[in-house]
Amino acid sequence: MRTLKTSEAAAVLNVSPNTLRAWERRFGYPKPQRSPGKHRLYTHGEIAALRDALQEGLSISSAISRARESVAADTHVLVGALAAFELERADAAMEGALALRSVERSVEEVLLPSMEEIGDRHGTDSAPWALAARWACEWLGRAQRLSPPPERRPAVLLGDATGDLLDPDALALRALELCVSRTGLRTITLPINGLAGLGDVVSSYEPRVVVIAGGEEQDDDVARWAYRVRASAGALPVLLFRRAGGGRSRTTGARHLAGSPTLAARQLVELADAGVRHVVEEELLEFDDGGVSSAPRRRRLTA
Repeated sequence: MRTLKTSEAAAVLNVSPNTLRAWERRFGYPKPQRSPGKHRLYTHGEIAALRDALQEGLSISSAISRARESVAADTHVLVGALAAFELERADAAMEGALALRSVERSVEEVLLPSMEEIGDRHGTDSAPWALAARWACEWLGRAQRLSPPPERRPAVLLGDATGDLLDPDALALRALELCVSRTGLRTITLPINGLAGLGDVVSSYEPRVVVIAGGEEQDDDVARWAYRVRASAGALPVLLFRRAGGGRSRTTGARHLAGSPTLAARQLVELADAGVRHVVEEELLEFDDGGVSSAPRRRRLTA
């Protein structure tokens, strides 16, 4: 995917960089990514769509609306392909989306909304949903295999508490795996119900953060799994993704991540980086192997 620096994007639009940044603040479009050095990087496809709309003589607000409609058309194409069971066309629709967006935004703005619409139309217990969900999981898997190898030592351990392929949270977990891996963090996903040998795997990967994803597994099973993880790796931060409830979970004392895979990935990067650089203090619940006691305790955690 081709990206443009602020000065390059402004030149394509024949405006100043200050004007481009003002449009971004006022209209939220074009929406840049950030380079590792925190510099703006604009997607060439979005800039080109805006340029074409402006060349039609439209005002900036109308031009941005036209450009957004052009970008949003990818979702309609993908929904149409999946509704017609044309998986090759669905692949082509995602290729088109990638021409205008990053991988993460293509997932967030095209793939996941399209899957949500398929679920709303047919139900998540239907054959059309199952076909689309299998395609989406395979697409996410291919995207992850093509991602750059992890650059950072810290790892994120994902505890899979989702159901089978028909569970929409299973698809969200695959999206989270992709988004986290593309930040440079390593990811390891293990099932909540797999306790045998868990300590050996955890000790080998030395995760900095634990995420429990999905709501199909029972709280007691989640508590037992979290106890085994902490027994092997120490008092790691535990967060929840797409698990019912708000605030802190009674089972783990854990806080909830954002439901958006891209936002959740950013939160995990910040937490993993903080764990590397600082001594942090976390309030934990006392566990025993069968569940949770009511007495909280405080520990100081070192990286």
